[in-house]
Amino acid sequence: MLQPSTLKFMSQLAKNNNKPWFDEHKAEYLLVKEDFEALVTGVLAGLSEIEPTFRDTKAKDCIMRIYRDIRFSKDKTPYKVNLGAGFGMGGGKNVYGGYYLHIEPGGKSFAGGGMWQPEGPALKSIRQEIDYNFDEFLSIIDNKAFKKIFKKIDGDRLVKVPQGYTEDNPAIEYLKLKSFTVGGNIADDNLTKKTLVKKVTDIYETMKPFVDFLNRAV
Repeated sequence: MLQPSTLKFMSQLAKNNNKPWFDEHKAEYLLVKEDFEALVTGVLAGLSEIEPTFRDTKAKDCIMRIYRDIRFSKDKTPYKVNLGAGFGMGGGKNVYGGYYLHIEPGGKSFAGGGMWQPEGPALKSIRQEIDYNFDEFLSIIDNKAFKKIFKKIDGDRLVKVPQGYTEDNPAIEYLKLKSFTVGGNIADDNLTKKTLVKKVTDIYETMKPFVDFLNRAV
């Protein structure tokens, strides 16, 4: 679970996204960072039970920096208003699909995963895997438990049919996708409950066949 003070800090940061305010509250942020690392450690312990790949993964290798890269962005606010962690092969940075945790007060928190904007060769392989094994893919995303948590597969999509396929392909809705991600919402009141880690890992367990399918393709 997270401490209420962590959520309070993140809410205040969203309203005071500037360096002077952050510097003034740096001690509070260090406590937030410690609190989130403890949560991620707990999530990793649960996740490793369903995916042994993560047994030797450390929380610090998964947690994303709160500092935004503003070099090429019109938005010059220096800090992210969420806490984030990515769980993939090799930590948060990898070429495979994985799991993601997003903590943002205001009803914007979620546990998700999949593969976001894979490179050309990987995207081509995923489309081929869906095309060749569409019945298996449907059995995963049409599963009752899966549909209860994940309303749809998110991601930008092509306007035109991808090269090598036709509009009448039964899988065309998914073949046009450029990313393959899903997410299950986590209400604010769940963030400070002792059941938070279980809720997150239950979402990941339901998501695992989807992630495995994508990773098998690449």
